[in-house]
Amino acid sequence: MNSRVAAVLVVLLVWAVIYLPALGSIAIKGEEGRRILPAIGMLHTGNYIVPEVGGNPYFRKPPLVNWLVAASFRIFGVRNEWTARLPSAVVVLAVAVAFVTVARTSLRPGGSIVAALIWMTNIGMIEKGRLIEIEALYVSLCGLAIIFWLSFFVQRKSPWLIWVPAFIFLGLGLLAKGPTHLIFFYAIVFAVAWHMKEWRLLIHPAHFAGLAIMLGIFAAWAIPFLHSTPTQVAAVKWSNQFTGRLQGFDFKFASWIQNIPRGLIYFLPWVLLFPFVRFSKFHDHSEQRLARGLAWGIAVPFLALNLVPGALPRYSMPAIAPASWLLAMSCAGHALQWPWEKGTSDERTWAKIVALFVGVGVVVGGIGYPVTAVVLRNRQQVKKAAAEINALVPLSETLYAVDPEYQPVFFYVKAPLEYVSYIQELPADAHYFLVQGDKEAEATTTPRWAPRRAHLRARVRDYRKRELLLFEVGP
Repeated sequence: MNSRVAAVLVVLLVWAVIYLPALGSIAIKGEEGRRILPAIGMLHTGNYIVPEVGGNPYFRKPPLVNWLVAASFRIFGVRNEWTARLPSAVVVLAVAVAFVTVARTSLRPGGSIVAALIWMTNIGMIEKGRLIEIEALYVSLCGLAIIFWLSFFVQRKSPWLIWVPAFIFLGLGLLAKGPTHLIFFYAIVFAVAWHMKEWRLLIHPAHFAGLAIMLGIFAAWAIPFLHSTPTQVAAVKWSNQFTGRLQGFDFKFASWIQNIPRGLIYFLPWVLLFPFVRFSKFHDHSEQRLARGLAWGIAVPFLALNLVPGALPRYSMPAIAPASWLLAMSCAGHALQWPWEKGTSDERTWAKIVALFVGVGVVVGGIGYPVTAVVLRNRQQVKKAAAEINALVPLSETLYAVDPEYQPVFFYVKAPLEYVSYIQELPADAHYFLVQGDKEAEATTTPRWAPRRAHLRARVRDYRKRELLLFEVGP
């Protein structure tokens, strides 16, 4: 593939087949509501600094993913699952395009498109790239930083070009989740610099300028955020979020022992090729050293993070981008070999295997997800709960939610929604409100609307299978 444009078109086609079908056909699940509801609140209030969930400030994650969801809603003018999840799919595409453009010279045309295909067709990215959770964004930003750094390093570009673009993506990564991605970035940097004997690059002024840019990107949000919220509370929340799991809180041996196998599953089917990589098969000595550096830079943080008590397998997903690079350069450099072979590898066989693995990814994304959406059409409890509420609350009425915490069902509620902390804060003209099950007696007996009173109209199940009660105020 000699044309960059043709390579981009191939990548775009494969991406569209895998990531777009049925993207909005399955109801939001898991943590998706924590990325979507703050975005809706931002559009409603105009406050893009402090994310909110259930009417309360959300301290656990920085807001980049919320900003992207809000931007998608604003651009398309539609608020649904498809527009909510599209940012995740787009950032996956951005990394694939970077492989076939920025990394094209370093990986050679064939290797760059193989890297892009590997990146798009592993189970981890197919799963996360079709959900609006943080991993797709976070892993993609780390991948972009590594691609830009490696590409310009291999091409012997100016240190300023090697460091500065990479740190822009790392700064955005801080706004997506936090600093964990720096472990994977610096593991690659140190391992490659060590094997390539380029240690002096680490003390170049461009490196420190890049660090300043990264911190500046994060500070541009963090400083206004800290001025808008109780600083001590925010600091404690951030500290617990960044270090809590790594300190072994809520440690479960049965889950911990599965971390490494589950982490490897994210890179299926391509992880099956790693045992066949032979560094000695690279014809160029510098490629051998680069491959060895990449292998160390991938393996060490992957194993170290998965062995930490309390860590989760998805924490190691930033290793997917450099792993895609290593396998692609192995394919392009004819460095894959069967254990029983002593001579030249059968290139046609490896090309067929690569094509087969790409085909598996296309089938999983392009066919598997649409079929799943059809199967689950009548099993989406969140939509059912919202339908019960929508059937009872007129669109002309404001629905008040009393201290609801995190409720994904609110994404599907059609009436205007307002949050209050206590039943006593409900306005005198309120007609409909929601409370959690433990507040049923208070809602029923409160004299706030005397001589009118609140009547229970529906009991719906929230995402934790607990009751959410809908009341109507009337005679």
